[in-house]
Amino acid sequence: MTKMSLTLANKITFGRILAVPFFITVILYYSPQNDYLRFIALGIFILAGIGDVLDGYVARARNQKTEIGAILDPLADKILLTSAFLCLYVVGHQFAVMNFPVWLVVVVISRDVMLIVGSILIFIFQGKLGTKVSVWGKATTFLQALCVIGLLLQWEWTVGFWYAAFMITVISGLDYFRRGFVFLNSPGRI
Repeated sequence: MTKMSLTLANKITFGRILAVPFFITVILYYSPQNDYLRFIALGIFILAGIGDVLDGYVARARNQKTEIGAILDPLADKILLTSAFLCLYVVGHQFAVMNFPVWLVVVVISRDVMLIVGSILIFIFQGKLGTKVSVWGKATTFLQALCVIGLLLQWEWTVGFWYAAFMITVISGLDYFRRGFVFLNSPGRI
């Protein structure tokens, strides 16, 4: 991992972060009279998802893995998904077919808050970030994204993804908690 400043991959990640306020604004202005805003929000969300795949590809293909990218990439995911779940829950009562249940929103946000606080604590005590993205973490991000897309499209059959996302989010959170605890208590660490 290099200490290069602002690579193309980092610029794409910054673009994903900058997309979040637009996504939030579009969702918060949603009303049944302005139903088209769901599709604009969906477009922003999908573009951010494509950016996530693209920045990872560019970082690997061009050897542009950086310390700032290792921090910003997962943070961009958390900011977008947490914002999506929270905002969609707030305005979702206006949707014609379905809305996120509170239990799903609480689990998604709680896990992300736990991960951010845990990362800060590891950084404070160790001077670096200690855990890498796990398979559980990637599965969580994927399922949560499917939940957001399904809700924006108002596809009732995607309710099944809610339960899968709930379970994998809990498993992922417990796995990161365990890995962070092991990292903090590893021999030779202060």
